[in-house]
Formats: sequence, C-alpha cells, structure tokens
Amino acid sequence: MSRELPPALRAAIDRELAGVSRRDLAQRTAATTATYRGGGASATAIQGRDDALAYALARLPATYAATCEVFAEAQRMAPGFAPASLLDAGSGPGGGSWAALEAWPSLRDIRWLDASPPFLDLARRLATGNPLDRAEARRADLTAGGFPPADLVLASYALAEIPPPKQPLVADALWQATAGVLALVEPGTPAGYRRLLAARDALIAAGATILAPCPHHAACPLVAPDWCHFSVRLPRSRDHRLAKGAEVPFEDEKFAYLLAARPHIAAEARTPRVVARPRVGKPGIDLKLCTADGLEQRFVPRRDKPAYAVARRLDWGDVYPTA
Repeated sequence: MSRELPPALRAAIDRELAGVSRRDLAQRTAATTATYRGGGASATAIQGRDDALAYALARLPATYAATCEVFAEAQRMAPGFAPASLLDAGSGPGGGSWAALEAWPSLRDIRWLDASPPFLDLARRLATGNPLDRAEARRADLTAGGFPPADLVLASYALAEIPPPKQPLVADALWQATAGVLALVEPGTPAGYRRLLAARDALIAAGATILAPCPHHAACPLVAPDWCHFSVRLPRSRDHRLAKGAEVPFEDEKFAYLLAARPHIAAEARTPRVVARPRVGKPGIDLKLCTADGLEQRFVPRRDKPAYAVARRLDWGDVYPTA
C-alpha cells in the first residue's frame, strides 16, 4: 500500500523549499539521517529553520505514511470512533496531525506539544491556510507530564527522544490524558520495539485495552533476534530523492506501533495477525501469525482453494480472518 503526502502538505513543503540550497539541505539531511539510524534523538540535530526543513524533506513522508497505516488500523479496530480532539505529543513538524485529520475529519480541537521551537514554527507554517492552521502549538517537555485530555492521543516517533527510564512514565501520562484511543508509533527497529514493549507493560498495568497489533494482553511471544515491526511503501518526490542521494523512486519505511483504547471504544483484539511477510511457494503459502495462544506457523495449501484465496490476499501486518 502506498501512502503519499496530501497535496496541500506537499504544496506547503514546496513553498518552504523555494530559494533554499538543495546541496545544503542534502548535507543537513545526511546529518539527520545519521542521527536517526544511530538511534539518537532527532531533535538534537534540529538547530534552526533549515534543519527542520531538511528533516521534513527527508523523514516527514515516511513518518506520515507509517502513522497513516496505524490510523487505518485504528479505524478498522474501532469503526465507531470519531474523535473531536487530538493531542499530538512530540509533534515535530506536524505530520502525524495531518495523518489524523485525513483519517478523522471530525477533529476540531488539535494541540501540538514539542520541545523544539524550529519544529513548531515549521508546523505552523506548513499548516497556514489549511485545516490544521487552527492547531494550538506549545513548547513542552514530555517528561513533565500533565498532558491536556483528548479523544485521540498520538506520540509518533517521540519516545526515542525521551530517556529510557522515563519512557514508561510518559506512556502512562499519555494514557491518563486519553479519552478514547492512544497511538504510539516508533521506528521499526529492535530499539523501537523494546520501547513499545515497555510502554505496553505500563499501559496494561494502567488498565488499557490493547487493540493492535497484539491479539492478546500476554507477554510478547517473539524471541530475539526477532522483533515486531511492519512496513509501508511510499513514493519519493524528486526533492526527496535529491536530499537523500537516492535513485529509487520509492521508500520502504519500517515501523512499530501500539494502539490502546478505553473499554467503551473497543474490546480487546483476539484475531491473529500476520507478523512477517508471507512466503508464497508452489505448494501454498506460509504465514507467521501472532495469536491469542502465541506464535503460530500456518501453512495454507494451494489445494484448499477457499482458504488459499483468503491467504493470498493477506500481507504483512494484516489480521487473519477467523470466520
């Protein structure tokens, strides 16, 4: 599935790029990418307007696409959920809020919290003349807690910016602010997975209902070096390719996520989920499933035509229909 930036956001970024040196942006992008791949806090590389723009050019398309995937799953798991308010904690340049508004046009009250003034300034400029221009932006340290309540709470690629001992505390504080659904999105790395595992433990202890990707509240059955993560393909614009020194016109973003909800929003998920890319061979399809009873390797033979027809439509991250 391809996830492309909405035209209004793409146009806003293009306006920001007018007159900006592409060579300078490429250098700044390389520094931001190196920090990200090294597991460091990306905000430490954001020192001013051009750094924020370089980040938006290099990383915003991917973080937006990943968050869209997560919100699509939230819509599937809780089809009656229609949030009116959003708290985007660690909002960066606002990509997660754009994804939220695409999923739920019902959003009216939107708040951004971020420790980086350059990110908040860029978020405001990108939102000018668009539905998000009504968002309230506030500089904030997420470790301070005390978040304002909202129907939908999002922390997208934000936990990595927080010292590890404080991450579960921040997750719990975000949950306390959640009236409906909490979405946590992290890079699809072993470190991102571990951050979400710690947050998951804190959320379950606080009484949260885990919607996805887990079909249970038990301990994660995956064993290192395996880890739970997913992938989304997104197109690269010409400027995106130039900034990253890339020739391929698309990018595959690996991400990990967790969706938690209040009990009145949705019940705990119990449907198995495909947690690796299906392997298709002549005899049939091999699926790796996370189920309520743990991991399962399921083989669907080609000769079982009804089951095979279902399995061949499944992709990494999909739920396995039980009926």
